[in-house]
Amino acid sequence: MKHRIVVLGAGYAGAYVAGVLARRLSPTDAEITVVNAAADFVQRLRLHQVAAGQDIDAPQLAEVFAGTQVRLRVARVVAVDPERRVVVTVADAASGGELAYDTLVYALGSRGDDRGVPGAAEHAFDIAGRPSALLLRECLHRLAGQGGPGEGRDVVVVGDGLTGIKTATEIAESRPGLSVTLVARGQMGARLSEGARAHLRRACDRLGVTVREHAVIERVEAARVLCGDGRVLASNATVWTAGFTVDPLAAVGGWDVTDHGRIVVDRTMRSVSHPNVYAVGDSAYVLGDNGLALPMSCASAGYTGRQAVAAITGELTGHTVTTTKLGYVGNHISLGRRDGILQTVDGAGRARPNGVGGRKAARIKAGIVRMSLWGTSHPTFGLPQRKHRLAAVPRGASVPKPGTTLGGVGG
Repeated sequence: MKHRIVVLGAGYAGAYVAGVLARRLSPTDAEITVVNAAADFVQRLRLHQVAAGQDIDAPQLAEVFAGTQVRLRVARVVAVDPERRVVVTVADAASGGELAYDTLVYALGSRGDDRGVPGAAEHAFDIAGRPSALLLRECLHRLAGQGGPGEGRDVVVVGDGLTGIKTATEIAESRPGLSVTLVARGQMGARLSEGARAHLRRACDRLGVTVREHAVIERVEAARVLCGDGRVLASNATVWTAGFTVDPLAAVGGWDVTDHGRIVVDRTMRSVSHPNVYAVGDSAYVLGDNGLALPMSCASAGYTGRQAVAAITGELTGHTVTTTKLGYVGNHISLGRRDGILQTVDGAGRARPNGVGGRKAARIKAGIVRMSLWGTSHPTFGLPQRKHRLAAVPRGASVPKPGTTLGGVGG
């Protein structure tokens, strides 16, 4: 019987892991199945552009995995039973089923977190997923067709993290008739260097983005946002980017997770409580090479995905389990289509003073986004043609520790 590898989620991390494992493992011994709620690949890095009204490519996953022997199941994961080693899925309202696994790769990513603020779930949009980004897009389109500024065309973006900054500036540039306000809990861009913050402020001034700093949101209503200090912001479209969280599936399934539900993994991305489960991307909590937890980001998806592939391949084929780089070098922030910021960080994750801003940063950011899409759409390009046979280890046997090997059939 073949070793069954199931990958949950086909975002940047999951699609990469599935494609590369299919290239490296012999189909004689292993079968790989990807479960994803949508039939196409969502460029989450660019959902703020979708919301602003731009058309973004969405490659079909069937085409992405064509020729890789990866099986695709378009369905929503509703439960995971680690004791029975099965995943419960629902394809539509009338159908469901179970999918058994021997090795599970958990790559379900993250979603918006309203932090329990009253009215946020009912009245605010988030752009953590394409459906919500498309709803915001429709709303902004309607607002743009109405009267002048101050006549029902107010947009409030809550949160000044990377997503909030990108969203506010993108909407302001793409929809210049709208009045955009960015709400920051503290100083806007507090984690950026002084020079980068100054560049960000100039960009907001140029695009007409109003910045409200040191504001704590107490309530979101249909047409306004209430701040803790008594300020009331008119809002015909409130966009919530003040945090992200993960699906509670892992916590409910009984794995060791953080207080926020991320799966705790070791240096090889393997669950510390369930050795046949690996977590990658936003779903994983892992310490990087600098001793700090890797942030939720596309870059982290790449680093954790590569490490998981190396670990799974080594353990299943009887080769040495190698450790790959788990780095955090900085942030790339787009400020519309013609401006941006590249902020590098030091070993402690603190902003370095030598950031890059302007059109050059925008071009570099656009190049990174294109490479991310191309790499996801071509998961096996450039990899060795040789497929490795799995080691002769009975299913359910203990897996090796990093740095050790198993005897058996090797490729």
